[in-house]
Amino acid sequence: MARDLKSIRNIGIIAHIDAGKTTVTEQMLYMSGTKHKAGAVDSGTTETDDDPEEQQRGITIFAACVTFRWKECSVNLLDTPGHVDFTAEVERCLRVLDGAVVVFSAREGVEAQSETVWRQANKYNVPRIVFINKLDREGADFYRVLEEIGPRLAADPVAIQIPVGQGPAHTSDPFRAVIDLIDMKMLTFSKEDFGRTVNVAEIPEELVEDALGWRSELLEKLYSHSSEMMELAMEEKEIPAAMIRETLRKACIEMKLQPVLCGSALHGAGVQPLLDGVAHYLPCPLDRPAVVGCDPKKKDKALQRNPDPKEPFCGLVFKILPAKTGDMFWIRVYSGRLESNSRVFNPNRDKKENVAQLWQIHASKKDRQGQIDALECGDIACAIGPKDSITGDTLCDTRDMIELPSIQFAQSVISMAIEPENTTERKKLAEVLDMLKRQDPTFHASDSAESGQTLISGMGELHLEVIKNRLVRDFKLAVKFYKPRVSYRETIGSTVEVLGQCNRMVNGQQLFARLKVRFEPLEDRSAKVIVLDRTPVDQMLPEGLRQAALEELRNRSEGGGVIGSFPLTGMRISILGGEIAEVGSDEVAFKIAANDAFDEGLKEGDPTLLEPVMRMDITTPPDYLGEIVGDLQQRRGLIERTESRGAITNVWALAPLKELFGYSSAIRSLSQGRAGCSMEPHGYQVAPKEDAEAFAM
Repeated sequence: MARDLKSIRNIGIIAHIDAGKTTVTEQMLYMSGTKHKAGAVDSGTTETDDDPEEQQRGITIFAACVTFRWKECSVNLLDTPGHVDFTAEVERCLRVLDGAVVVFSAREGVEAQSETVWRQANKYNVPRIVFINKLDREGADFYRVLEEIGPRLAADPVAIQIPVGQGPAHTSDPFRAVIDLIDMKMLTFSKEDFGRTVNVAEIPEELVEDALGWRSELLEKLYSHSSEMMELAMEEKEIPAAMIRETLRKACIEMKLQPVLCGSALHGAGVQPLLDGVAHYLPCPLDRPAVVGCDPKKKDKALQRNPDPKEPFCGLVFKILPAKTGDMFWIRVYSGRLESNSRVFNPNRDKKENVAQLWQIHASKKDRQGQIDALECGDIACAIGPKDSITGDTLCDTRDMIELPSIQFAQSVISMAIEPENTTERKKLAEVLDMLKRQDPTFHASDSAESGQTLISGMGELHLEVIKNRLVRDFKLAVKFYKPRVSYRETIGSTVEVLGQCNRMVNGQQLFARLKVRFEPLEDRSAKVIVLDRTPVDQMLPEGLRQAALEELRNRSEGGGVIGSFPLTGMRISILGGEIAEVGSDEVAFKIAANDAFDEGLKEGDPTLLEPVMRMDITTPPDYLGEIVGDLQQRRGLIERTESRGAITNVWALAPLKELFGYSSAIRSLSQGRAGCSMEPHGYQVAPKEDAEAFAM
C-alpha cells in the first residue's frame, strides 16, 4: 500500500446546504473514471448519500469518504453535510484533512453555514480552494460572490478562472464556458458526455481585454509571494504558467490566498479544471507541519510526529460506524505504518487495542475492493477490531506513545423525551442509543429514574427528527416520542466566597475540615466550568486533601444546578484555603466540606437560567421583509443587520431557540414559500425570569 506521499491529496468538500457539494463529488468520481455515470441528488442515486434518510431528503447527513485517482494523484475525498445540525461531521473531517474545496452557489453566494465551515477550516489551518458553482442558474453572479468572499470570510480570494456568460440557456448571455487566466485559453465542456471532454480554444477577441484585466489582477496578487515573478514582470518578460502555479500553490498552502474556480457541476462544466486545481494547489501530507501531541505519562512534555513511514505509528480515530460484523473505526494515519493483525495503544483510554482488519472506505461502507494489509502515513481508511476507542482518540505505537489533541464538538441545544412501550423494548433501546452515541459525538442520551423516560439531545430539530426516524425505521423500535424542548444551562450571576465545613461523626470517628471557595461567573456563559486551586503557597493543604477537594468540586460541576438540575456552565470555582485539625482531617472530610461549599456557592451566587440563542441568516424577497422582521421581534429576536442583494434581502438576527420551533414552516407561510432561513448556535443568554420561576416551582 506504500505510495508516494507527494501524490496523496486528503481533501474535503465543504459548503452551505444546497451549494452542490455532493454533485461536485459525484462529478469528480465520474471524471476520474471511478463511476461510468454521475448520480443525481434528486433521484437518490449518488454514491456518498447512501443512507435512506439522505436519499429521501436530498441532503447529506453523514460524512462519506471516497478514494479515486486523478492523473498522478491519489485522492481521499470526504463529502460533508451542509446543514448546521450536522456540523460535527464537518468538524471531525476538517480535523484530519490536509486541504478543502469550498463550494459556493453563484446565486446565493456566501451564506450562514459558509461562514461556519470557513471558520472551522481556519481553526484547523486547512488550506482551501474555492469553486463557485451553479453558474447556469437564474440570478447567478460570479463576480458578486467573488467580492463577498473577502470581507465576509476575512479571506483573500484570487480568480484563476472567469465564466463566459452567466445564467440558464434561455437568457441572452448564458453560461457556456470558462476562461483559464493562467494558460489564457477558453475551455468548453461537451454536453454529450456531461463534461468529460474538454475543448481548449483561443479566447474570443471580444473577451480578450476582460480576460487580460483579470489575469493582471491575478499576477499583481502573486508578485508579493514570488521575487522571481516580480523580476520577470519588471523586465516585461513573459511569466511561465508553471511559475504562476507554483507560486499559487505556495500561497495557498500558507493560507495567504484562495484560488477561485467556477462552473456548473450538474452538467460537469468546470469539474476537470477543479480536479486539476486540487492536484496543483492543495497540499500533500508532506506539505503539512508535523502533528503535535504530548507524552501520555507527562502531559506537559510536547512530542511531534513527522509524515514519515519510518517514524513510530500515530493516527487519530475521527469517526465510528457501528456494524454487526464489528464497528468500523475511520483513522487518519499521521506517521509510521499500521498493519492488520497488530496491537496499538490508546493513550486516551490507557488501553491496548487490537487491529484485526484494515479496509479501504467507499462512501460509508467498507470498500468493495476488499481488505488491505497495511496503512502508511497520509492514508485514510477504516480499522476493525478496537473495542474501547471513541471519536477523537489517538492510536499509537505501543512502545513509542503520543497523545494527539482530541476533537472538540459543540454542545447540544435541544432535547426530546422518548419512552419505550415495554420492558423488552427498553433493553433494545439502551443498546441502540449506546451505538448512536458512539457514532455521533453531538448526540446524548440519559435516563430519568423518576419518569422512566429517556432524554435524547442533539443540535437541532432536524437532527432529532433524523434520530427519531432511525429508531423507528432502521431499528424497528416501539417508542413513544414527546415534543422537543430547549436544553437550558445554569450558571451564577455574581461572585461569592463561601466556607464549606465538615464537623461530624462518621462511623464513630470525628471528622473535621474547612474549605474556603470562591465562585465567579465567566464572561463566556457557554464556557465549561473551571476548577482551580488558588491557595497561597505558604498555606497549601496536604496534597491528598487538596486533590480530594478538587476532585469533588469537579465532579459536582459536571452535575446539575439548583434551578432545574440543568448542566452548569460559565463559572470559575477557586479554592482559596482551608483548615485542618490534628485528628480527623482526612480525604473524606474534605470531600464533605467541598460538597457543602458547592451547595452554598450555587445558592448564594444568584442562580441564573441560561437559554440557547441561535444566529439566523434569512433570505427573502423585499416584499415580505416587514412581516418577517415583525415576526422575529415577537419571537424576542434581535435584528443585527439587513443587506439588499438585487431581488433578495438578507436579514441577520439573533433569537432564542425556544421561540424558533417550527420556524421553517412559519417563514414559508409569511412569504408564500419564497423566503428561506438557516441558523446555527450562537451562545447562551439569561432566560426570562418567568421561565426560571416555572422550573423552580
